[in-house]
Amino acid sequence: MYNAKRSNIKLQFSFHSLALSIQLANMNKLGNYVTGSWIEGDGEGQLLYNAVTGAAISSATSDGLDFESILNYAREKGNRALRKMTFQERGRMLRALALHLMDHKEKFYTISYQSGATKIDSWIDIEGGIGNLFSNASLRRKLPDEPFCLDGDPIVLSKGNTFMGHHILVPKEGVAIHINAYNFPVWGMLEKIAVNLLAGIPAVVKPATVTSYLTEAVVREIISSKILPEGALQLICGSAGNILNFVNSQDVVTFTGSATTGLKLKSHLTILSEAVPFNMEADSLNCIVLGPDVTPDKPEWDIFVREVKKEIIVKAGQKCTAIRRIFVPENKVEEMSRAIANELDKTVVGNPLNEKVRMGSLAGQGQRNEVRSQVQKLLASSQIIYGSLDSVAVLDADATEGAFLSPMLLLNENPFTTEASHNVEAFGPVSTIMPYKTIDDAIELSKKGKGSLCTTIVTADAAVAKAYVLAAATHHGRILVLNEECAKESTGHGSPLPLLVHGGPGRAGGGEEMGGLRGIRHYLQRTAIQGSPTMITAISNVYQANAKGVDPGKHPFKKYFEELVIGDQIVTEKRIITSEDIDKFAALSGDQFYAHLTSTDFTGTMFEQQVAHGYFIMSAAAGLFVDSFEKNPVLLNYGIDELRFTKPVYPGTSVYIRFSCKEKIAQEQKEQNPEVPFIKGQDIPKGIVKWLVEIFDDADETVGVGTILTMVQMKNKI
Repeated sequence: MYNAKRSNIKLQFSFHSLALSIQLANMNKLGNYVTGSWIEGDGEGQLLYNAVTGAAISSATSDGLDFESILNYAREKGNRALRKMTFQERGRMLRALALHLMDHKEKFYTISYQSGATKIDSWIDIEGGIGNLFSNASLRRKLPDEPFCLDGDPIVLSKGNTFMGHHILVPKEGVAIHINAYNFPVWGMLEKIAVNLLAGIPAVVKPATVTSYLTEAVVREIISSKILPEGALQLICGSAGNILNFVNSQDVVTFTGSATTGLKLKSHLTILSEAVPFNMEADSLNCIVLGPDVTPDKPEWDIFVREVKKEIIVKAGQKCTAIRRIFVPENKVEEMSRAIANELDKTVVGNPLNEKVRMGSLAGQGQRNEVRSQVQKLLASSQIIYGSLDSVAVLDADATEGAFLSPMLLLNENPFTTEASHNVEAFGPVSTIMPYKTIDDAIELSKKGKGSLCTTIVTADAAVAKAYVLAAATHHGRILVLNEECAKESTGHGSPLPLLVHGGPGRAGGGEEMGGLRGIRHYLQRTAIQGSPTMITAISNVYQANAKGVDPGKHPFKKYFEELVIGDQIVTEKRIITSEDIDKFAALSGDQFYAHLTSTDFTGTMFEQQVAHGYFIMSAAAGLFVDSFEKNPVLLNYGIDELRFTKPVYPGTSVYIRFSCKEKIAQEQKEQNPEVPFIKGQDIPKGIVKWLVEIFDDADETVGVGTILTMVQMKNKI
């Protein structure tokens, strides 16, 4: 009997293996885009499933790939091409890519539904990711038309102004290796590559295998567009293999996922021995706090309920920023629990293709099993007050075949004496409500998560908000202060924004992604440079104060943008500032500040006598350096930066100006409709020119300094 049963089991196993082999053979295997070609990995690979129906849709493997060659290709091909491009060119490249992907977004939506994502979930992933490209592309306007940039302010290192220091940022010579999570297969890739591509280094993207079919579809579209230079982007579907064995100090490794896996990667011997920058964004136990001032009759009450519900059901709770812990004043826990449960009860779970569905499935059966396992750990000190661990009603789907799970709200009545709620994360539609007595208690509870990506305080009391933010900021990467005033336009608790830092301390990984210019610096080498102002000017192509000027040959305002040379410089004639000048400016401007009036008794003041308005001195300076006798390529005055008045100017003082071309930034010409005839005011080729204006007195001492910006016409379209 035993042998017959054993034989039957073997036979069943053989049939199962055969069926699986046939299924794999008929499956479309995902491609890896490496070293300039689409390559299928060796072997059958990992089978990938439709999270809604449970049907197999493809397989993925990276077996047989030469990871050392992949990284070398990125460094030698992609890095060299990107480093030759300026920030302006890279930014325009990102914008072109964003526009291209927007034109093809519908095909991505079709594929995204297979991951269990609703239309809203997919919108966040797909168009949110593309929006990240647009946002980072716009940063080009804050950067020079150079492959590098200066960082910070110049530093004077000598009394005679012949020796100075500065900092320069240049792209690293390596590659960014992005190891991403499964929950956002598009956004997770695009939000990272947008930053490294703008900085000027290529990327190798390794998405989580379970949803890599969507990442692969987007990469295929990127590659076919030919917008990126070859080697700028490579894709690995499947295991990362031994890729970390071949990284070096010029590379950057980023990881998004569990803290356990992140620690393992971060501790890799090559990462440590080569001092490779490693940026980790780990799943964290983010929290939301209901302020003690909020009662059921206030709008903030409903705002709180909606925010919690949204963070539980969006992406079926599969967000690194999702709310896992809910802190409510102890006398409001019961009422708030009912309010949240009532809202969750309105949520239709099921096939995301059905327009009535508001929450889809998890990304796969494995993820559902993992969430259930983690909830079991939480139940040692908590209880389920809404939802079910084992059953869920679904619309237009099979709850067993698909990876569906009920939204769940847990209650932990003793958050200070039990640790599971602060240590265990169920990465799904699960959150735990907990009581607190004082705002200080809420702050302390928020810190028990040992570091998170974000936290939210919902309050209408500014004192409560300030107390929470200043005390809790040490343990959270981002804090949202939410009330009636901003709720309508707020991007919400769980929405990282490209121009703000995304990351958090401690358990959250201690890393930063994005953050505008700050994010770009992660991929740039910051180096101190020292030398004479003239030499630093020549290296940086930005004029430094006290550098030798260049004879422009004619007034700089008579030059087109392309003709101007950094360091073009004129020194003007002198002008005597009179008391009558000061009186007239006071009358014209209405600025009757006591220091500008002759009738003032100056005893006990900072001044000896009537003093000229700083703005008058700047206006007088413009009268000295502006050439205004005929039309010229200068289109308009664009503004003034860093204007300082450093010494009083009294009547009888003569002033003169040293006027130097400091920096040039080309502007993109807007596309014109060829069918529309030329009209006045139509966009023309132009750029912004920054000029250093130094104002000196009779003693050759600086009385004022500033940077003015002019818009200057180009001869040719860029």
